[in-house]
Amino acid sequence: MHMNNTYTAESVTSGHPDKVCDEISDAILDAYLEKDPYSRVAVETFGSHNLLVVGGEVTSKGKIDAGEIARNVYKDIGYSDNLNIITNIVQQSPDIAQGVDTGGAGDQGIMYGYATDETKEFLPLAVSLVHKLTKGLENLRRNDKDFYWLGPDGKAQVTIHDGRINTVLVSCQHDEKIAQPEIKDYLIKKLIGPVVGNLEEVEILVNPTGKFVIGGFASDTGLTGRKIMVDTYGGMFPHGGGAFSGKDPTKVDRSAAYMSRFVAKNLVANGFAKNCLVSVAYAIGRAEPLMVYAEDEKGKDLSGFVKVAFDFRPQAIIEKLNLRRPIYFQTASYGHFGKEGLPWEEIISL
Repeated sequence: MHMNNTYTAESVTSGHPDKVCDEISDAILDAYLEKDPYSRVAVETFGSHNLLVVGGEVTSKGKIDAGEIARNVYKDIGYSDNLNIITNIVQQSPDIAQGVDTGGAGDQGIMYGYATDETKEFLPLAVSLVHKLTKGLENLRRNDKDFYWLGPDGKAQVTIHDGRINTVLVSCQHDEKIAQPEIKDYLIKKLIGPVVGNLEEVEILVNPTGKFVIGGFASDTGLTGRKIMVDTYGGMFPHGGGAFSGKDPTKVDRSAAYMSRFVAKNLVANGFAKNCLVSVAYAIGRAEPLMVYAEDEKGKDLSGFVKVAFDFRPQAIIEKLNLRRPIYFQTASYGHFGKEGLPWEEIISL
C-alpha cells in the first residue's frame, strides 16, 4: 500500500446538489429507524431544477412523511425555493429479504477501510483539511454576519506534494453584489488562513471560473451516492463502489465499510501499523465474508490477526457498532470518518 507524493482530496458543502440528496436520504433513513430500529431502508434522492424525486424500497413498522422530511432538510440547509417533490417508496423485494432475514449480507460487494497516524482524525492530511474548509464555509455562512453574501453551495480541494500543502481551492456560491477580490480576501483571512496555517508557497484559488451566483438544484442536478470519494478517503484508496447514504445497516455497502474503518483505525491506534488498509467481500445472503484482508504501510499482511480479533458477519457488525440507531444524518456531509462520537471511530484496546 503506497500513498503518492502528490495527491488531491475534495470536499463539498452540505448545500452541494449531490450532498443535499445524501442528506435527504439519510434523514429519511433516520426517521424510519427512530420508529422501528429493524427498518430495512434503501432510499435514493434525485434533484433537478425545482424537482425532487425520492424513491426506494422500505420494510418498516414505522410510517413517515418522506416529502415533508425532504422539504425540511432542504430548507434547513439554507435554500428558500419551493420544490416540486415526488415520492415513490415501495415494499422491499421478498427475494432479497429471505437472505437478509437469516443474518446474511444484503448484497454482494467489496468494502474498504483506511486509517493513518498522519492526523488526529486518523485521516490523510488533505482529507482532514478539505472537510474543515467546506464545513468552515457553512459555519461562516450561518454564524458570521460579515458573510451574509455566502450561498449554501460550495466545494474545496487541497493538493499536497511531498507532505507540503501545494494548492488550496475554494469555490463558494455568493451574492451578485460582492466582487471576487473581496471574496478572496475574506476567505483567506477568516477561513483558509485559520485552517491551513502558513500560506507561504501555497497557491490559493477562489472561484476560479470568476463567478458562482447560481447554485444548488438551480444550476446542477444532484443524486444520492455520487460523492463516495468525498465520503471516504479522498480517492487515494480503493472504494468498492457502493454508496452509503439512504441504506440501513443490513446493507454491507455501509456497515462493512464502517467496520473496515473501525478495524483499520484500531490497528493504527494500537501501534500495529502507521497506515492500514482493510478490505472485506461478501456474497448476497451469506453471513461469512468471502474475504477479509488487512495490510500495513509496508505491505505486511495483518489478516490473520484481524480475522481472530474481529467478526465481520453483518449481524455481528450491527451489534458491535450498535448500528440500528438514527445516527446517519450527521454522516451525510463532511465525510463519514474522523468525526467524534460515531461508533466506528471509537478506539478500543487490542
